[in-house]
Amino acid sequence: MLYRLRQRSSDEGGFTLIELLVVILIIGILAAIAIPSFLSQKSKASDSSAKELARTAETTAETFATDNGGIYTGMTAAELQKYEPTIQIAAGNGNAYLSAVAVQEANQGYVVTATATDGHTFSIEKKSSGQVLHTCTPAGKTGSEGGGCQNSIW
Repeated sequence: MLYRLRQRSSDEGGFTLIELLVVILIIGILAAIAIPSFLSQKSKASDSSAKELARTAETTAETFATDNGGIYTGMTAAELQKYEPTIQIAAGNGNAYLSAVAVQEANQGYVVTATATDGHTFSIEKKSSGQVLHTCTPAGKTGSEGGGCQNSIW
């Protein structure tokens, strides 16, 4: 009987220390490959949020002008937020926010600027001629780190 118990316990195998270390090493290599890719995706998502906010502000600015005889006099971030309550005008909650609204060209044009959580800024400028420009600032980063801002345009 005692022999049988010893036989059973010796038959039960487990993983050796070497096998466990090899598995941990493989997991570490896979994580080292995957983590930079995930960080890049986070930056792109943050930039997409800011771009969408800039587009929303652009549409809201046009609504503002429609209500004010086609001019942008008196347009501010707070005024745009009254028209569209989903526009965030202060940093916080991990969201992009509308950082600047400027009326220009004799009240016939404007610039709205949204800032992403990673510091990138995205602007839409409407000139009095009707031309619309999309510009951005990648917060000192270049290449894939620039996220959705390449060559200062989007």
